[in-house]
Amino acid sequence: MDGEEDGLVALSESEESSRKRRVHGMLKLYYGMNEEGKAAEQAKSLDPCDINGPHFDHEVFLNKLRRECSLAELMDQETCMVKQIRSLDSDMQTLVYENYNKFISATDTIRKMKNDFKKMEDEMDGLSANMAAITDFSASISGTLQDQHAQITKLSGVHTLLRKLQFLFELPARLNKCLELQAYAQAVRSHRRARCVLQQYSHLPSFKGIQDDCHAIMDKLAQELRQKFRDGGSSAKDLSECVELLLQLDEPAEELCDKFLSHARSRLELELQGLEAEITPYPSGTAVQDAPARRLPSAAACGSPTDKLPKTGAIPSPASNTDILEFIDRGCNEFVSSLCLVITSYQELFITHAQTGELASKNIPQMANAKLNAFVDDLAARYFSLVERRIQEEKGVGDNSLLVRALDRFHRRLQAVTKLLPGSAVPHQGTEIVMRAATERVKQYLSALQSFYMDSLTDVRQALATPRLAGASGAGGGAHFGGAASGRDAPTSLPELLSSLSASILNQIKSVLASVHLFTAKDITFSNKPYFKGEFCSQGVRESLVVSFIKFVCQSSRQFCDNAGDKGGSTPPALLLLLSRLCLDYETSTITYILTLTDEQFLVQHHSPVTPVTTLCAEAREAAQKLLNHYVKVQGLIISQMLRKSVETRDWVNTIEPRNVRAVMKRVVEDTTSIDVQVGLLYEEGVRKAHSSDSSKRTFSVYSSSRQQARYAASYTPSAPMDTNLLSNIHKLFSERIDIFSSVEFNKVSVITGIIKISLKTFLECVRLRTFGRFGLQQIQVDCHYLQMYLWRFVSDENLVHFLLDEIVGSSAHRCLDPAPMEQSVIEVICERG
Repeated sequence: MDGEEDGLVALSESEESSRKRRVHGMLKLYYGMNEEGKAAEQAKSLDPCDINGPHFDHEVFLNKLRRECSLAELMDQETCMVKQIRSLDSDMQTLVYENYNKFISATDTIRKMKNDFKKMEDEMDGLSANMAAITDFSASISGTLQDQHAQITKLSGVHTLLRKLQFLFELPARLNKCLELQAYAQAVRSHRRARCVLQQYSHLPSFKGIQDDCHAIMDKLAQELRQKFRDGGSSAKDLSECVELLLQLDEPAEELCDKFLSHARSRLELELQGLEAEITPYPSGTAVQDAPARRLPSAAACGSPTDKLPKTGAIPSPASNTDILEFIDRGCNEFVSSLCLVITSYQELFITHAQTGELASKNIPQMANAKLNAFVDDLAARYFSLVERRIQEEKGVGDNSLLVRALDRFHRRLQAVTKLLPGSAVPHQGTEIVMRAATERVKQYLSALQSFYMDSLTDVRQALATPRLAGASGAGGGAHFGGAASGRDAPTSLPELLSSLSASILNQIKSVLASVHLFTAKDITFSNKPYFKGEFCSQGVRESLVVSFIKFVCQSSRQFCDNAGDKGGSTPPALLLLLSRLCLDYETSTITYILTLTDEQFLVQHHSPVTPVTTLCAEAREAAQKLLNHYVKVQGLIISQMLRKSVETRDWVNTIEPRNVRAVMKRVVEDTTSIDVQVGLLYEEGVRKAHSSDSSKRTFSVYSSSRQQARYAASYTPSAPMDTNLLSNIHKLFSERIDIFSSVEFNKVSVITGIIKISLKTFLECVRLRTFGRFGLQQIQVDCHYLQMYLWRFVSDENLVHFLLDEIVGSSAHRCLDPAPMEQSVIEVICERG
């Protein structure tokens, strides 16, 4: 008994635990609890001693506890298990309480579903009974009418045939009625319905008569449609219907297209003739071509550089009736709008409708498209030629706004053609016209800048000639080197002229850039297009305008050197000096500033090759160097001419004993002083070598040295000339070589040194060609001592002056018939008195 009771107790406990685990699993399944770590716990779930595993065996678990645990541990294990059981019961009660409302709702829903399904079953039973009754009734009717079905079908066919025959016999009258009411579409539909039947039974006389009557009526209808189409006074809808009906009547589509385009061409050509009437031919080629090169205000007389800017509207266009904007507006509003309307109507008539219905198989759209493209290209070419002729009349270099707005409107309206004819070349041709107009405008501005620059140079030459006229008596030797007097005599100094010229040119460039910048404004449609902006900004503005003008300034400045004659030509030396400083300023700062300003304003992207700044700066420096070298040459030749004439026109053998310094030497010193002042106004001083303390008296000590005394000794043996030449040549071997026409540096000392070298070298060569007497030699001594007293102050190295003057005196001694030098004290007295 005890064993059975224990077995029953164990069984009840096992059932209870399995029930709890099942409830626990259902709760987990209901709440969707995740099973993370399931793979890790799977190995433990196979253990029969795992109380939480599915293979738990309580007998094994209890036996294990009895073997391994003491009594105290068993008591503790029991207490722990009781606590866990109570905790699980508490959790289950909590879950039940928390989900009580859900349980109640689920119970109500299930009860309601039972009631609804019961009612639905009753309705389905009733529906099934009704369907059975309907089926029986339908079978009864079919059985009753079975005998009359064939007879009814036959009568129905006869009735349909009679109605068709009635329609055929009434067709001529119906067509005439539609013709009277102008219901052309209904007439065509009726005829198309009967045409196949009449054609099939045309061998029967009655049907043949009906067919002939219908053909005559339809020919008359087609004639009226052609007349209506030819007149073109109908609306677009009526015209579209007319073309569609003619195509349905097998009218040749190509002929209809030609008629439509011919009628449209006549109207569009009238509008083109109206546009052409507004364009007048040029009265003469020279009047217009010379317009940009007209004389701008004087660069020297204007008080402000802004006075030299081109005036708006100063150069009237040949066609003065309407401006360019009005001309483009009229062309867009009349011709382009009419052309777009023609394209739309044509496409609607011959392309859109022809792609639907029975006409789709006739291949009409391809033919119509080809004719339309040829028509549009022909008329657009004539319109573009008129537009280009009118744009070419815009020769003024003033306000660009009208031209830019006109081109913008022209470009914008042509985009409508792009939408209507996606494959047309018309928009591309219009864009090319805009590009050519902008490029031509840039060329006009370049021509205007070049003319302005040349006119400014002319004004500077006039300003340089003014001091010579106003102060010729007080300017000393200014007239001998192009009218440039000293700074105290000139009413307009060289720095002021240079500043005015440079500022006016820069302001003019800025004004031109501002005018050209209108082509790239944000509200201009074509300005943001890649095919326009990149090419126009880099090649058009930067290269063709700014870089070309800078190159023109350098090239035109070099031409003053290339076109000069033996005496410097007609170019004032002061202008050469001023242009040299202008080109040097361009090389140092102006070119970089202008190109930076251009790149910033036009956002130039250097995708295509452009002229680098270093190349332009090198070209400007080369021009400045060439101008300065030429200035030195011209001034040196002017002074040399005076010295040459003074030597060649004097009898040096029979001259009198010298008592004064010759006037030409005083003139040489005065002119050198004036040139020194003139150059000092534009160039820095430069570097000089240290001067000796007795530089002004060094000539006497040099000429009275032992070498010179030996050269001029009283005993002239046959070997004396040989010894003198030998000593002179030995002295030249150890002297520094002097390059007379070497390039000068950009400073005052270098420039004056170059002029003095040329002058003294000329003096030396002239002396070598003359024969001197005693007093002639002494006069040369006096003149050279006088030049030495003053010229050493101007040169970079005083030894250069000493050497050349020594050579002059030595050469005159070689050419002297009676070489008896004058005492140094007498020379000093004469020079100080002079």
